[in-house]
Amino acid sequence: MPNTADGHWFFSRGQLARDGWESVVDSSIDSWRYTGIRVTALDHAEAVLEADAVERVIVPLSGSFSVSYRTDASAAVAVQALAGRASVFDGPTDVLYLSIGTSAVITGSGRVAVAEAPAAVAHPVAYIPASEVPVELRGAGRSSRQVHNFGTPDSLTADSLIVCEVITPAENWSSYPPHKHDESIAGRESRLEEVYYFETAVTRGAIAPPEAAPFGYMRTSASSAGPIDTLAEVHTGDIALVPYGWHGPCVAAPGYDLYYLNVMAGPDAERSWLITDSPEHAWIRRTWVGQDVDGRLPYTAASVAAPQTGTLP
Repeated sequence: MPNTADGHWFFSRGQLARDGWESVVDSSIDSWRYTGIRVTALDHAEAVLEADAVERVIVPLSGSFSVSYRTDASAAVAVQALAGRASVFDGPTDVLYLSIGTSAVITGSGRVAVAEAPAAVAHPVAYIPASEVPVELRGAGRSSRQVHNFGTPDSLTADSLIVCEVITPAENWSSYPPHKHDESIAGRESRLEEVYYFETAVTRGAIAPPEAAPFGYMRTSASSAGPIDTLAEVHTGDIALVPYGWHGPCVAAPGYDLYYLNVMAGPDAERSWLITDSPEHAWIRRTWVGQDVDGRLPYTAASVAAPQTGTLP
């Protein structure tokens, strides 16, 4: 099992492979308790999710999928189509929230992520089509990024899970200023673990040679909650875990766009995302006043074809 006792919280693609999944993050990782993620590539195949005391959000990364699910052993099997998208850089996708005790089978072709968090309270299954995903253009200038808030407290009813995804165009910075959420301070800061799952691509409109190798960077540093020191070059499929500490920036290299899926949860009674900016860099937010958002945003695209939706006996 992965060992983080040496303070290593970054994993290259495939390092967390298990049980047919390309990557699995769960409590089998030392000192990791509140969040999880599963990532796999399917080629007209299926991925099975067993019923457990976890809530989940199924997120198509590329391609289209059909999810057959059963909310309990006595329930009928329901089927939900997820139209998906060509890639994570083609705007939002539709997603599916599944509550605790729900089993599911994902079928289709493409890459899919399953965000997870242990939970105690059941909430209704929720399908959020791409057309209803809140799209936020955050920051300004070279700090511009696009955020898809499909799994945040304002958009989704859940027990503890918070999920969103971010597109950072080439040469821009996101998760910036550096911030933290590792203390429970009422009304000011939440205590949350966080997963970053990354993808990278040649930036839109660029003509790159076959040997081009898209990349970005991600930084996490220690806070009073504990020691951590991550400065990593990131590529498609890589995962960074943030148990605590100041995290950011994430930097998209010139010529390459950067994407990450964020999965958060923690022990607080209230499901909220409250952060504290780094005292040294909080002033950066003031510089955005009067600046325009990067004109390349938002990134959008038409959805790819989807399977049918219905209910099976």
